[in-house]
Amino acid sequence: MRHVFIIGSRGLPAKYGGFETFVEELVKNRQSQDLTYHVACLSETDHHKHFTYLNVDCFTIKAPKLGPARVIAYDMMAISYALKLIKAQNIAAPIFYVLGNTIGAFMAPFAKKIKKAGGRFYINPDGLEWRRSKWSRPVQSYLKYAEKCMTKTADLVISDNIGIEDYIKQTYPWSKTAFIAYGTDLTPSGLDEKATKVQDFYEQWTLKSKGYYLIVGRFVPENNYETAIREFMASASKRDLVIICNHEGNAYFEELQQKTGFNKDARVKFVGTVYDRALLTYIREHAFAYIHGHEVGGTNPGLLEALAHTDLNLVLGVDFNRSVARDAACYWTKDTGSLAHLIEQVDGQTDFSAYGQKAKDIICSHYTWEKIVGEYEDLFLHES
Repeated sequence: MRHVFIIGSRGLPAKYGGFETFVEELVKNRQSQDLTYHVACLSETDHHKHFTYLNVDCFTIKAPKLGPARVIAYDMMAISYALKLIKAQNIAAPIFYVLGNTIGAFMAPFAKKIKKAGGRFYINPDGLEWRRSKWSRPVQSYLKYAEKCMTKTADLVISDNIGIEDYIKQTYPWSKTAFIAYGTDLTPSGLDEKATKVQDFYEQWTLKSKGYYLIVGRFVPENNYETAIREFMASASKRDLVIICNHEGNAYFEELQQKTGFNKDARVKFVGTVYDRALLTYIREHAFAYIHGHEVGGTNPGLLEALAHTDLNLVLGVDFNRSVARDAACYWTKDTGSLAHLIEQVDGQTDFSAYGQKAKDIICSHYTWEKIVGEYEDLFLHES
């Protein structure tokens, strides 16, 4: 039996973003009975409490609220507790899979303890976190340093995008690396236009099928909301721009409004968040096109979901995105007029089924959870 300790996500059940969804899908789609998973779960109330979810040993860590440093404390406390469990339960050859680089500068002594316990330490760098504009320059400098430290202590650096793996290889040539993609689900929404939740949503925002462009993602500057909104507003499209994100109470929303004046364009509709999975999938299925502006990170889950469910995808042409969408998308740059011109090129067309089929073929061949989980299990059971 191989024991795998997963550190760095907020835990199970998944309620948040990419890492949490990854962990849930990894354990939900388990294929081998020779693996036991232990997952650290960030808690506001409980400390060192165990519970079982999807046959996984979940343990809570109540980390102190230290601002951005809280995630470092959380990881350190989770690893320390996991090492105690390993000793108490006499677990042989454990694997520690740490999601994210943040603990990097403090990882060396923990890596030594893991190796002393006969274990191995794997890291997923989560894209280029240090490039995110939400961080101040000192924090960006720390994250870059943490990234370097992690590569020096890890037995293996696992990237979910080939572009990230290439970056790690080139920047830190001493690293041993592996590429295992992120996954997604091709299951249709199962809804039709008569479903109450569909009717309510479309009536609330005065929308119609194929009558809107769609953006879904974290509401942060590096996802290029400003460029996408400005370019859409510059186009002559009669369709709407539906933006699904956590904009409420976010200072960036006011900043964007000042910079773009989107509040004066009735086509631009911030609709908040949509947590109903089936409804969100239906909204994707019936969008005229999806606009993807992410430029920092690896394989973005939102792009995979768009390829799985939306025929026409207008994608920022950075290496990370091109390596995923390939020839199943239309690409734009951040140059003024690029996206607006692309919107006007496609806006009068009606049939993008060829793009949609290419996109679904890419997902089926490379990004199903069955394939991704199989690759992880093979690594956990056989990598040495």
